[in-house]
Amino acid sequence: MQWPHKDLLDVDQLSTEQVAHIFDAATHFQEINSRPVKKVPTLKGKSVVLFFAEASTRTKTSFDMAGKRLSADTFSLAKSGSSLVKGETLKDTALTLQAMSPDAIVIRHWAGGAAQFLAERLDCSIINAGDGRHAHPTQALLDAFTLYQEWAGMDFKGKRVLILGDIAHSRVARSNVKLLTMLGARVRLCGPRTLLPPRVEDWPVRVFSDLSEAVRGVNAIMCLRLQLERQQAGLLPDLREYSRRFCLSERHLELAAKNARVMHPGPMNRGAEISSSLADAPQSVILDQVANGVAVRMALLFMYMTRQSPV
Repeated sequence: MQWPHKDLLDVDQLSTEQVAHIFDAATHFQEINSRPVKKVPTLKGKSVVLFFAEASTRTKTSFDMAGKRLSADTFSLAKSGSSLVKGETLKDTALTLQAMSPDAIVIRHWAGGAAQFLAERLDCSIINAGDGRHAHPTQALLDAFTLYQEWAGMDFKGKRVLILGDIAHSRVARSNVKLLTMLGARVRLCGPRTLLPPRVEDWPVRVFSDLSEAVRGVNAIMCLRLQLERQQAGLLPDLREYSRRFCLSERHLELAAKNARVMHPGPMNRGAEISSSLADAPQSVILDQVANGVAVRMALLFMYMTRQSPV
């Protein structure tokens, strides 16, 4: 199969069939990750630049590991190690990287639209690893892939998923709403009014202010990190009050559907966003999300760098 896309900017570029194909490919690469020797020569001779202008642990390490397991050469570039700190524009940095002929650039940037800016100017594939509050498509894909495994296939239709917490500042929430809705899930949002995005009433979701009501009957709960670094003063005046009202705990899970799963994109603020005991409980698939991130990103690197599918 020829992969039709040059770049991955957000999940709404993809069709349901293409998402299913990514999940099939990720399942294929997941088998490689379970081998004693976790490396194949699939992308030998290809190069990937990891251009992270924002701090990242999970996403950057996951892409780095995904590239290396496919035998690609990966090169990391952080803001502190680039000419951005010297005043160089994103355009000039991008053109400099392009002159080195990479096959793909994975970019995380504080400005929404940064990935599209590069995609419109460069010949290599651009994969968005998070831009501002706009989108985080690979996180949404690995989240959905985790549920795909839990629900034994593309059986999203009618499933209820709650996204909980700081939705206003979350690119993870925005991409997940798009993807889960496209796959047929019914999405709910819950958080303080000050941490809900403008015009949320236009989103294809149900909005709750009471966590006990929001969790009733849901099949999965996705907690979000409180992005204190992005918030203006006054949006969250009392962390203790937030924890009292919106920290997910075992008593909330009792109101959810049987076998409901608990998710978090990380890093977690235990005791504020999710109770520590629930984060480590059998219902938690948080570490599965981390493992699945490598497989999904292996699939994406292969498909976008070769423009074909491995399955």
